[in-house]
Amino acid sequence: MIEKYIEILKSIGTHFHFSADASLAIAEGLAFVSLLALSVLLTFGARLFIKKTVYKIIKKSSSKYDDLLIDSKILLRFCLLIPAILIKHFGTDCLPDFHLTLNGFLYLFRIYEVIIYTLVLDALVNTGADFYNTFNGSKAKAKPIKSLVQVLKIILYIICVLLVIAILLGKDIKTIVIGLGTLSAVLMLVFQSPILGFVGTIQMMSNDMLRIGDWIVMGNADGNVLEINLTTVKVQNWDNTITTIPTSTMVTNQFTNWRGMSESDGRQIKRSINIDINTIKFCTPEMIEKYKKYSLIAPYLEAREKEILEYNEANRIDTSQIINGRQQTNLGIFRAYLREYINHNPNINHDMTMIVRQLQPTEYGVPIQIYVFSNKKAWVDYENIQSDIFDHIMAAVPMFDLKIYQRSSSNTNKA
Repeated sequence: MIEKYIEILKSIGTHFHFSADASLAIAEGLAFVSLLALSVLLTFGARLFIKKTVYKIIKKSSSKYDDLLIDSKILLRFCLLIPAILIKHFGTDCLPDFHLTLNGFLYLFRIYEVIIYTLVLDALVNTGADFYNTFNGSKAKAKPIKSLVQVLKIILYIICVLLVIAILLGKDIKTIVIGLGTLSAVLMLVFQSPILGFVGTIQMMSNDMLRIGDWIVMGNADGNVLEINLTTVKVQNWDNTITTIPTSTMVTNQFTNWRGMSESDGRQIKRSINIDINTIKFCTPEMIEKYKKYSLIAPYLEAREKEILEYNEANRIDTSQIINGRQQTNLGIFRAYLREYINHNPNINHDMTMIVRQLQPTEYGVPIQIYVFSNKKAWVDYENIQSDIFDHIMAAVPMFDLKIYQRSSSNTNKA
């Protein structure tokens, strides 16, 4: 069929009074271009068929495992082999008289075929890893295979590069491997930074450690990631200065990535104030009556007083001494007040953890910690919310007959 097509094209060239050589070149060139166009059309047609038909069938299936074929795009990558297969089988028929040109195209399509097969195998490895991770229970968690997948991919792409080099040089792959082995020491010395950066980049991307736009803190770097190169990571700091970090350092050293906070529903507020231990005491009836005038705490005090009274009466406790039985302290009431204050604060995300807790006493007093999440994550808004909360807390402390511990100055005034 291809021979007849070439003959028709040659007759058309002869009809327009082209020379025999020109007619032959035009005819075989058009035949080869037609084969390329057909292969491209078949590729797009196959991909369209898979997306519109096969994917719909897979999505309607009750099994969740066949969905992995969609996620990995392995079927779409198989379609990319169509041009290489057609050129390999029919290229000689299209260019029977131009062996050098045909060999050049065959070299290119052999390289193309190696690359596509590598991408297909890469997708197959991803599919296998995803299939393994779908197992219920602790199997996938107890024996993760992510590191094995990374090693397989590195080996896969090394083989791909070696095959491409072998095709370009017209050598056997064994010769290439032996030659690279001889030069390995020199290559490691000359390309040490790029190799370490390449390995570091693979590790970061595979483990999703870093993305463009992430806010990170590492040493002097404190800002958003602008660029991730083979050897460096560029960070734009909060003051618009640029810090450059070696890519390999990002893997070997510790850094903080604030992406989790950015993607969450709130930003953590975790701060303490220290209460002077000497001001903590049991509450007298007069103190309780005074605290009941504070609207946020009044319902709590009513319920708490009733509970304590019933307990002491049921156990016939002599309450003439304030230490006997159950009693309230001004610090306990203050903590209850802070809980109510946080619960009524519109700038706090009430669907996330909210804790007001007492920490281990120190020489600086008793720390009372606020652990909540603001519903605004922008830096300026977050700092304003946090400051407003602690402005109120520090002003409210004396209202409960407490004092914030403040270290006295050792300086003395001299007359």
